[in-house]
Amino acid sequence: MRGDDPLIGELLDDMRLTLDELCRLTDVSPDWVRLRMHEGLLPPSSVRERWLEESRADPGFGPREIRRVREMHRLERDFDAVPELAALVADMIEEIESLRARLRRAGLG
Repeated sequence: MRGDDPLIGELLDDMRLTLDELCRLTDVSPDWVRLRMHEGLLPPSSVRERWLEESRADPGFGPREIRRVREMHRLERDFDAVPELAALVADMIEEIESLRARLRRAGLG
């Protein structure tokens, strides 16, 4: 997704989407996102927690949340997974990707 250019990777990591943009990009409803955030299935942050309580400021969603929402939505839709199971599988996928990246950096992958 990032290519080999570190500057592009940095820009993508700094990218922030509004809730509406996230929903359009991932084909989910705002209520779908809010419910999973409220249940702790999407990564929390102090900004997001305040946003959930006050429904004022849009928390800004980055590449990690985009990938996680897409994966969770796909698992729920394609495998009829309950949200908690979809989140657990998404956690495992993120951990595997992280471990693979560490292996590559160590020259072992």
